[in-house]
Amino acid sequence: MDESLDRKNLIVMKLLHYFITNKNYNPIILQGAENEIWLENLESDYKVIRIVSNHIHNEEQLDFDLYKARHVLKKIKKKTFSLKMNALTVYTDLGDNVELKETGDIDCIYLYDEKDINKYDFLYQYFPDINNKLKFSEEGLQLFIKITNDINNKNKEDAMKAERVFKPKKSVVTAILVFINIIIYAFMALSGQYENIFNKYALYGPYVVNYHEYYRLITGAFLHANIIHLLFNCYALYVIGSQIESFMGRVKYIVIYFISIITSSLLSIVLNNNTASIGASGAIFGLMGSLLYFGYHYRVYLGSVLRSQIIPLIVINLIIGFVTPGIDNFAHIGGLVGGVLATVGVGVKYKSTKFEMINGFIVLILLIAFLLFMAFNYIS
Repeated sequence: MDESLDRKNLIVMKLLHYFITNKNYNPIILQGAENEIWLENLESDYKVIRIVSNHIHNEEQLDFDLYKARHVLKKIKKKTFSLKMNALTVYTDLGDNVELKETGDIDCIYLYDEKDINKYDFLYQYFPDINNKLKFSEEGLQLFIKITNDINNKNKEDAMKAERVFKPKKSVVTAILVFINIIIYAFMALSGQYENIFNKYALYGPYVVNYHEYYRLITGAFLHANIIHLLFNCYALYVIGSQIESFMGRVKYIVIYFISIITSSLLSIVLNNNTASIGASGAIFGLMGSLLYFGYHYRVYLGSVLRSQIIPLIVINLIIGFVTPGIDNFAHIGGLVGGVLATVGVGVKYKSTKFEMINGFIVLILLIAFLLFMAFNYIS
């Protein structure tokens, strides 16, 4: 093994160790990518790090290399629903006459070894500890073993986290919610009290505002007009609710479900205040919003599902709500927004920061306060 190869292997392994174990980057598997390693962290300022060990002979080869990189970035951007994707390319072997240039979306640096980090002050803005983290007390084989073990342990830890999130769990809360909806409808249908129960518990803005029957904000979501309405909502609740309960956990699921009901009901009485409304669909739209937000955070795993299933499902159901008479689409929109904000507030496991969660709850509280203000000041 020649000296140049040893030198390149060393800097590449040190960089991999830093970005994977310290900055939570994950390898991207790309077909046909030789002598280069792609890493992604969609929560970082540089969403993609690219380490190139191939020898770049001249500026024409550099231009072609960057052209290929932009093509790959466009695919990653589309797959991960990223509006903006800044990347950092680290070259480890450049010809003497090759000069790096500003490219806009891809920042480029050349590291012959870790000491060259000091040539690029802007790196410390994003990776302030990079200089210290690239220094090791081990050398030779011991350094190779340490770096390899650390990377393997980090990959195992990430795999265990993903397994904990995506491992199917029993849908106890979803089953209870479906059961409650069925029991209430069965009682209404068999007791001969359907009209009385509807009149007393359906969501109806003037009664909520003028007679302070606030319980209608919740109870209306557990009533259904007919067996088809019931079966459709219960099926959707079972399919989508089971996923959210498994991904988010039971306590967060309950919070998301009932906040979605409240925001659904409030927007309905603000914009549809003279019409009674019933059904679990507002809460179900909240669960779809929750799934959308969760899928965005885990879009490396669910990017294709977001694009082909979740987003089309939401859009199609909203369109159906607008073109079909008798559907309270304002409740659907309120539930969708509430579900997203509630999920931001309770947080996505291993992904959300406290800052994001606090902001989510603040925006949610402001939304509910605004809807309450509109409801109690402009509805009679």
